[in-house]
Amino acid sequence: MWQGGRLQSVKVIAYLRVSTERQVKDGYGLADQNKQVRAWCRDNGHKLVRLVTDDAKSGTLDAAERPGLLDVLKAIRGGEAEGVVMRDLDRIARTLTVQEAVLAKVWALGGHAFIVTSSDEVPKDDPDDPMRTACRQMAGVFAQLERAMLLKRMRNGRSAKADKGGYAGYGSPAFGTTSQDKTLVPDSREQEIITVIRQRSGEGASTRQIAAELNATGLLSKRGGDWHSETVARVLRRHTNTAPEA
Repeated sequence: MWQGGRLQSVKVIAYLRVSTERQVKDGYGLADQNKQVRAWCRDNGHKLVRLVTDDAKSGTLDAAERPGLLDVLKAIRGGEAEGVVMRDLDRIARTLTVQEAVLAKVWALGGHAFIVTSSDEVPKDDPDDPMRTACRQMAGVFAQLERAMLLKRMRNGRSAKADKGGYAGYGSPAFGTTSQDKTLVPDSREQEIITVIRQRSGEGASTRQIAAELNATGLLSKRGGDWHSETVARVLRRHTNTAPEA
């Protein structure tokens, strides 16, 4: 019911989501989300009927690919709940298009959507107030941008580490090493090749000559292919202090 322009005593189902297996295992995020939605219900006089969780499910997935979110929609459709509450809108979606689609489904079922940072419901579309829709979508755009920038910084950091010869935790380790249980250890075969490359470079051989010699003797590169001047140069840059010549 409405009182003073606000919904009072709404039956809500809480939607919690974590996006990685590690978060599920460690409980990171779930306990915090649980505490926040319970406090919100208590402070705003709403009844929490149930909590549902999507474990290790990306916020970019459609509702059809998230069992917990489907459960939310089913609860609203069946009258068990009158609305859904979540920590913030990026729990239902990391991308604006998915967020808007899910909200549209909730509203089409006659439900309400809430986030714990506001006592009011998420504003629905109003043809007489287009700014309402614009503000909601702008918040979604900036949340999506923030996520994209975070991922970009992570990629840049991994690339910088890999360029310095470090292991970035993904892809192929630098030549001369191999990964065992996510730890880099020397690769004996590749270490022998590095020794040959450094020796020949010290004798004045160019990277092109060294690549040809390695290919002629059947010594394969990291991925089992032929050596090229650039790949030899890359190995030398990582294992010497001088810039090699082609």
